[in-house]
Amino acid sequence: MTSAPDIRHLPNDGGVEIAFAGRSNAGKSSALNTLTKHKNLARTSKTPGRTQLINLFELEPGKRLVDLPGYGYAQVPLEMKLKWQKSLAEYLQRRESLKGLVILMDIRHPLKETDMNMLEWSSHRELPVMLLLTKADKLSPGPRNTQVIKVRQAVANLGPQIQVEAFSSLNQIGLEKLAQTLTGWYLAGEAAEGTIDAEQDAD
Repeated sequence: MTSAPDIRHLPNDGGVEIAFAGRSNAGKSSALNTLTKHKNLARTSKTPGRTQLINLFELEPGKRLVDLPGYGYAQVPLEMKLKWQKSLAEYLQRRESLKGLVILMDIRHPLKETDMNMLEWSSHRELPVMLLLTKADKLSPGPRNTQVIKVRQAVANLGPQIQVEAFSSLNQIGLEKLAQTLTGWYLAGEAAEGTIDAEQDAD
């Protein structure tokens, strides 16, 4: 649909949006491409930090996927990094159509400080979160399952709205669970919008 530097350049704040966020080397673009079965939907790069704008993709009318600027790792000037962080924070705090957040972390290096900040903010807003531990193909099944359990235990105190799953764009580990979760969020968001519209009509 569009690429915007901040929320003031986004379309009207209606419908249902599900956003993807993560550190700049977490494999966010690859996950979006795997999910949508579009090889070049979100541009991938060997240089982390290429997503510098808020990118909106419309699945069907009123249902959008949002690719947020990566946070953390990117080798960019501090001024630019602060600008990204501001636009990211504005979107997360003010966008009413945001109904779910997918946070991606490398399964080998999860729960960095910036990741925890995102999870705590999401908990404060009571926003459903799917925490994807990406690059799961890098670990054999035993260590992979152990890491998933450890992360689930680490975030348990933030509330029941956080779901933790292993994910691999390469081997499509966790893809079905991701698709099912997002479908549920879109349906719940639509139902909530319908309730609000009905209440406004009654008034």
